[in-house]
Amino acid sequence: MAELELQKENIEYESLLAEGVNETVVKGDFLIPDTHPDVAEILMVDVRPVVTNKEVMQDKVYLEGQLNYNILYLAKEDESMGVHSVNYSDKFTSYVDVMGSEHRMACDVECYAEHINCSIINERKVGVEGIITLKGQVLSNYTIPIVKEVVDDDEIQMLRKPETIDRLVGRTIADLKAKSNIQISMDKPQLGKLLKCDTVVHKKEVTLAQDKINVAAFVRVNVLYRASDSMEVFLLQDDVYVNKEIEMDGVDSSMSTLNNIDIQDVDVEIRQDDLGENRLIGVEANLKSEVSVMSKDKYEIIEDAYCAKSMIDIEKEKCSLNVLQGSNCLETIVKENIELSRDSQTPEAVIMAKGDVVITDKKLVEDKILVEGIVRVNVLYKTNKDEKSYGRVYDEMSFSSPVDIKGTKIDMKSMVRANLESLEASIEANTIAVKAVVQVCGHVMYTTSKDILTSMSKKDGNIPDKKASITIYIVQPGDTLWSIAKQYFTTVDQLMSLNSIEDIESIRTGDKILIPGRALF
Repeated sequence: MAELELQKENIEYESLLAEGVNETVVKGDFLIPDTHPDVAEILMVDVRPVVTNKEVMQDKVYLEGQLNYNILYLAKEDESMGVHSVNYSDKFTSYVDVMGSEHRMACDVECYAEHINCSIINERKVGVEGIITLKGQVLSNYTIPIVKEVVDDDEIQMLRKPETIDRLVGRTIADLKAKSNIQISMDKPQLGKLLKCDTVVHKKEVTLAQDKINVAAFVRVNVLYRASDSMEVFLLQDDVYVNKEIEMDGVDSSMSTLNNIDIQDVDVEIRQDDLGENRLIGVEANLKSEVSVMSKDKYEIIEDAYCAKSMIDIEKEKCSLNVLQGSNCLETIVKENIELSRDSQTPEAVIMAKGDVVITDKKLVEDKILVEGIVRVNVLYKTNKDEKSYGRVYDEMSFSSPVDIKGTKIDMKSMVRANLESLEASIEANTIAVKAVVQVCGHVMYTTSKDILTSMSKKDGNIPDKKASITIYIVQPGDTLWSIAKQYFTTVDQLMSLNSIEDIESIRTGDKILIPGRALF
């Protein structure tokens, strides 16, 4: 038996293997620094979890990260209450169970805090406890050896069928840096104490060109500070554009991407201006971008083969082909008027509004993904009371968003991300009116099984001798010109020519086909 020389091409692709979710309880007690006054009341607590390391293991994803806490609180000063802040950091480790995962598989991770509470243990100590939710999506990588041609043997007849495969062109990780230089104008007091610095990524965009990936986004910077000569609190804002061009061979604008951009860490520096006043604030945010590029390529897959002049053996392998059904992003507006409790002070002005988005459920239906989630909102406002001049309100605004992706079926898989594009808050009739713009991006994919021809060899011996000059064959149910030609060791072209057939699909059950003189094997 002589193995035939085949021209092959290895096709690499990624497919969503499975998803996993883990809720990790975090708890800690923290001392108020000696440089800070005693705690009288907690205003707001934020925690920004950052995954610093991830490793895919057998049936799980191991995660290491850091929790960065910021606590705003009120302290008694003379006859009034002033705003102060403290910052803490803590580390965490956790696992997300993802059945079927293996070492070296790719993984996409989401990490956010929920149900974070801060309590006063005593005037010099606070306790923080809550839940960190970790979501892991593991992508398995496959390589399919596609047989394209038989080298130097034009006697082999091959049945080809066009297939579309979402080929993985490449995956890349890039670091970006957003720099903001904020100057406090002279109509505001100079900075006495930095209370809070928030950074939010929005307007994310990944575009492709020839052999290049361009990653771009805006980083919204919110700096909350207390004046140097009073208890007044002010908010400064900036929106910084960041982009980076990444080279990747084989990329072009017709391809699609799966991508994400997250903030890893933030550094803040307070500097003096020419007059020696604290009016310059430098903010530097480090971002990480992960991009997978896929190309929807068409291949002529060889389904079957035979030789009209000799016996051959073929081997096939069952492969799973990944198909990206489609992707879509849309924006939805979420509005709500937050009622204040009866014992709350009357708000005079909104100082700061911050929030985040959490997806609570997703479901595939015909032609769309139904996404449900909540926008969690924290609003700091100024009151009309001298003794307690600042208050805070928290609310969760639910939303639902159908992401249209034509061809979606309930048995397919999906990946969904939500991002808070903008958040506004204002006072309306003793309520806090909140308007949020949420972007929801969804990707739907599925796998289909296919028998792929992987090897071919000639067998010893010859095909049966001719038996008659012509044979009349009556077409049976399920027959094709290919199956008839293979059965009688002839070719499709010969059958079409001998029977004056113009369309290969035109034969019907019961038709009579003339076969060139070869015996039935």
